[in-house]
Amino acid sequence: MSSTKPVGRANSRWFAIGKPLPSRQRSILTLCSFLIPLAVWSAVSYLPFVWHPDIKLTISAEREGISTIYTRGDHLSKSFFPTFVAAVKAENAAVLAARAAGEPIAPGRRSNLKTLRHIAAWGIGNGYLTAEEAKNDDAIFQLWARAAKGDFGKQLPLSPDNIKVVKENWILIKDIELPLSSRDLPNEALLKLIPQGKSSNPVYLPAPHEVLLSGYQDFFTEQRDPDDPSMWQRALHSMKIVFGGFLLAAIVGVPIAILCGTFDFFSRIFEPFIDFFRYLPAPAFSTLLVAVFLAHDAPKIALVFVGTFFQLVLVVANTTREIDRSLIEASQTLGADRRNILLRVIVPGILPQLYNDLRILLGWAWTWLVIAELIGVKSGLTEFIETQGRWRNFDRVFPVIILIGFIGFFTDQILSWLRVFLFKWTGESPNAFSRVVASSVAAGPRWFQREVLDQRLDPLADRRNKK
Repeated sequence: MSSTKPVGRANSRWFAIGKPLPSRQRSILTLCSFLIPLAVWSAVSYLPFVWHPDIKLTISAEREGISTIYTRGDHLSKSFFPTFVAAVKAENAAVLAARAAGEPIAPGRRSNLKTLRHIAAWGIGNGYLTAEEAKNDDAIFQLWARAAKGDFGKQLPLSPDNIKVVKENWILIKDIELPLSSRDLPNEALLKLIPQGKSSNPVYLPAPHEVLLSGYQDFFTEQRDPDDPSMWQRALHSMKIVFGGFLLAAIVGVPIAILCGTFDFFSRIFEPFIDFFRYLPAPAFSTLLVAVFLAHDAPKIALVFVGTFFQLVLVVANTTREIDRSLIEASQTLGADRRNILLRVIVPGILPQLYNDLRILLGWAWTWLVIAELIGVKSGLTEFIETQGRWRNFDRVFPVIILIGFIGFFTDQILSWLRVFLFKWTGESPNAFSRVVASSVAAGPRWFQREVLDQRLDPLADRRNKK
């Protein structure tokens, strides 16, 4: 007797129509919803055959008569990179031809010192120089000596053309004694390093490890400039803008919405204008808001309010209309007046769904953050995004964007977890992901109390005991 399971039974567990998945499958799919985009991003970043339209420079050079200067880390298109390389090779060929003809090109000793310094960025990128050593011409000269002698073993990521350039230049500068001075350099032109690079994503899509390293440095490196807020201070400021605007919208909007959903009188007098106003783009009022509230945080909070309030009223009013009419009819039969029906039947009856509506609308409020923080005096996380984006430091932009998403997502998950305890009569249970997020967040205050507050309170206790 065969014990094989029906073929469709396994699929029915995953694709059952109108039925929730078991908790294990839900947890797996929740994890996959994050891992799949990360896997795609990693594949695009680390597999050259997938999509690498640019060349990221590891060695650069300046060209005569061209004002555009490329440095290590810059991105060039694969179609332009060969042109750049050919131009530098042509300049080197001209230098060698003039030298062979007995009429060497003499650009000046300062120009030769600049040519020698081009190897510094390559040395930093490969760990042969520190950032401080790269500012020292003697350390740069010693790096040329190591490269000329092949003093890197197999760890010499120089192309054959650049090895020749290094050796040709070393013939002219090997007798120089340290400390190095531009006066000690030959007047004859030195050869330029040939540009090198590796296939990469465009500059606007950095690799995951670059984003991770930049984010760690920005968030955990001590700020040297006291006037420049840390990333955590920026994050707290941005949260103040979002939650401040949303809280005002909820305080004003929820009562109006409940009245609109309960009484047709309020619906007719408020909703037509609100329905019209919600189609007006909130950023169009930014100049007016700055004029009214001046240029600091007030107009930013006001913009979040304007962007959230009108949607909130319509959503909550519709939720109020969907309350079970039999509850209202039963209360009327028992002699309840309008005030009691509103406060003891309608408001308690819509609370679970109202809570969900506000969770969703809080996410809507986060979408206005970037626009809000750009009006008036730029501030918060958006100021950092705008500044780094202008300088094309997208590896520093991505961590901030991801942080905004995490703050909003974790806030929503915590609110989802709290809903189960606030509205126990609904019979819902928190999902596994919400429990994990809530536990992680709850561990923070416990750690703070144990590690920080205890350290501060212990000396106070000792003083009281001594007294």
